[in-house]
Formats: sequence, C-alpha cells, structure tokens
Amino acid sequence: MAVVEELLRKEEHGAISFGNHKLDSKAKVEDFEHDGDLLKVKTYKSITKLEKNGMFAYESVPGTSVNNFVESENGVSFVVEGDEDAQITVGLEDDTQYNVFVDDVKIGRMKTNLGGKLNISIELAGAGEVKVRIEK
Repeated sequence: MAVVEELLRKEEHGAISFGNHKLDSKAKVEDFEHDGDLLKVKTYKSITKLEKNGMFAYESVPGTSVNNFVESENGVSFVVEGDEDAQITVGLEDDTQYNVFVDDVKIGRMKTNLGGKLNISIELAGAGEVKVRIEK
C-alpha cells in the first residue's frame, strides 16, 4: 500500500482512500463530493483529519495513509499505514458499544463518548498495512 498521492480519492464499492503521512507540510482537499456528501481532508506527517459534511469522521496523530475507508450503519472499516504508532479517533454513533478488530483480531469492546468519538491506539511502526474494523 502506498500513500494517497492525490490526498483523497474514490475507490470501488463506495470506499474512499485519503491521507499522506509522508508529507512534510500541510496539504488539504476541500469540497470533494462522494455519494452525496462533501468531504474535506487535511494531512501531513503530524496529523491526518477527515471531515464529512463539516462533521468529524477520522483523525490520526501522527498522520497516516488510509485506504478503503468504508462507513456503514454498523460501523467503519479501513486499512491504515504510518511510520509511527498512531492514536486514531473515529466518529461513530453517540454513547454506543463497538467491537474493535485489528488485523482480524478482536482487541476489545469499546464505548463511544457522548460526541460519538472512539479512540484507539494502533501499532504501525514497521507494521506496514494494518486492517481496522469497528462494528456494533
């Protein structure tokens, strides 16, 4: 998997890919239309952030490259890559329990806060691609 050179792109089956954790300076794409939604991405080596219709959807510190990001009514799934371990926050339903899987291994059941944010730490240093699935 490589960084997303165009910063934000549509993939097959309704997925998107975004972020470039190799950039030294901030870059962004705004007003990217996808399935009736407007997306905005800001990314570089220190942070990657995705907004959907002006609302929080994804953030990683430090920055990551995310491929095949798919949202459904049951959760979200994506493949992430970065040079360092990352703290990832995703926007989901408020005050809801989710099962979290990393490379198809359940790491636990976690609850979102009242704002719908779920925080997970992912070991990325030297790992290459890491699959993440979060579902009710």
